[in-house]
Amino acid sequence: MRKKVGLVGAPITIAQPHFGVDFGPDSIRYTGLIKRLMESGIDLVDHGNIKVNNVGKDQVDPKTSLKNLEAVAEGNSAIAQKVKEIKSKGEMPLILGGDHSIAIGTVAGLYESYKNLGIIWYDAHADLNSAEISPSGNIHGMSLAVNLGIGHEMLTSINGNQAKVKPENTVIIGARSIDEGEKELIKELGIKVYTMHDIEHKGIGTVMKEAITYLEERTDGVHLSLDVDGIDPIHTPGTGTPVEGGPSYRETHYAMSMLHDADIITSVEVVEVNPLLDEGNRTAHVASDMIEVLFGNKYL
Repeated sequence: MRKKVGLVGAPITIAQPHFGVDFGPDSIRYTGLIKRLMESGIDLVDHGNIKVNNVGKDQVDPKTSLKNLEAVAEGNSAIAQKVKEIKSKGEMPLILGGDHSIAIGTVAGLYESYKNLGIIWYDAHADLNSAEISPSGNIHGMSLAVNLGIGHEMLTSINGNQAKVKPENTVIIGARSIDEGEKELIKELGIKVYTMHDIEHKGIGTVMKEAITYLEERTDGVHLSLDVDGIDPIHTPGTGTPVEGGPSYRETHYAMSMLHDADIITSVEVVEVNPLLDEGNRTAHVASDMIEVLFGNKYL
């Protein structure tokens, strides 16, 4: 894993219904993450937070029923440009959300740097909805679909009107809340998904080994999109869409350690930390711990 890191906060909150996730980047910083990474030898530059427009929640597009479409698209365009800038400086992008819609801008800013970008989507949800099948109209549940080129043109056209990731280069880990339309799309596109049943049956070590091997064979860079609701909410209460029965702190810690040792991760984002829903910034501390492990922190 590259040691020169460019950190940026992407505080979009209007792609989901809860106030507070815009404070996520600073709540993670508050845990002392930057100091600890730098003390461990990481050459880290903090680029601050991207300015986004979180005013006017639940402005519903009359044609698509998507909420806050224009503002979300505008914010993700800014994220894409910042990520491109960080990459141009030779820094490994580390993006702190913000809701999971920020993955639209993150991946749009990354894909030109790779011939076959891969993605690990560590999440309780598949985030493969679109206007046609979404139960809510919340764009944070559509971000992976947009990365695959599926969705409204205002979103799919950010930094180029094409898919940013191929379905066969995509791995979802920890899924346990998948909508019916998403299930059909997963089967249609052949996306590799490890549900909680797979983790329980095989164990997190085997799942991660399989995922790493699968992506090593077909990609030249791998983006990790870590949603804290991918972890069981007993460990991460400060998030807007918790789903019981997820990977434990220990299992996720081990998964991040395996990714570090495999040295395949070329960028990472951590999303959906909401300190207004949290217990003493506990979720931000878990997020910070997982980032540290991904960057090489060991027990011994």
